[in-house]
Amino acid sequence: MTVNGLTFDVRIGGPETGPWVLLLHGFPVNGSCYDQVLPRLHESGLRTLVIDQRGYSPGARPAEVDDYRLTHLVSDVIGVLDALGIGYAILVGHDWGGIVAWHLAGRYPDRFTGLVVGSTGHPSAMRDALVASDQRERSSYILDFVADGAEEKLLADDGAELRAVGITADELAPLREPGALTAALNWYRANFTGDIKATMACPPVEIPTTLLWSDADTALGREQAQGSGRYVYGDFRFCELAGVDHWIPQHAAPALASEIALRSTIF
Repeated sequence: MTVNGLTFDVRIGGPETGPWVLLLHGFPVNGSCYDQVLPRLHESGLRTLVIDQRGYSPGARPAEVDDYRLTHLVSDVIGVLDALGIGYAILVGHDWGGIVAWHLAGRYPDRFTGLVVGSTGHPSAMRDALVASDQRERSSYILDFVADGAEEKLLADDGAELRAVGITADELAPLREPGALTAALNWYRANFTGDIKATMACPPVEIPTTLLWSDADTALGREQAQGSGRYVYGDFRFCELAGVDHWIPQHAAPALASEIALRSTIF
């Protein structure tokens, strides 16, 4: 699909008359991270839309760092929904996809009937956690991601650093395409440098929301996840996954699919 002058790879599946579920991936794995989630949603009668977002779709890799600012990432998603004639959907995001999802829910509440986020808390809860918990230490890896030469470091020794944190060989393969990893890292460079507070500022969310957090996540702590309830002015459910690492879509697909299905029943 062509939106905002870029060509995005999208995947649609499930019953044609089912309620729409929009799923947004994070870093560094594209929409394939939801491969184990989708069949379960289809069995629940839900129709799914997965977008390989800006930088992850080969036809959507602009060259400038500023092209990856949150305003563009949010605009892409709304553009895809508009182009498909989707008036509203259940919104799902993990990791960076969660950040985009919070902003979508906060800025376009009339387009989404429910929100399910894996790992990533509301940006305001993240701001609070950076001051009042160990979240700043947990997030220190971002300095490496925005540094010059990050691509070479992450892909060295057959992608040893990424494989060490749980990225599989199949998930690593698309990142070897020319410009792919640079584009993915530009999400960090565009939004986690400069006036980060202004860039990440997100309205409170008023739609029913579920946040899944896994207690073996080394990058994102409990405080930013559980504290998100302060910024949801509606039903908020906090779901803790015991013994699960950061990669909730891949390693806790049944739990994620179940929570998405539960949110679909509210509407």
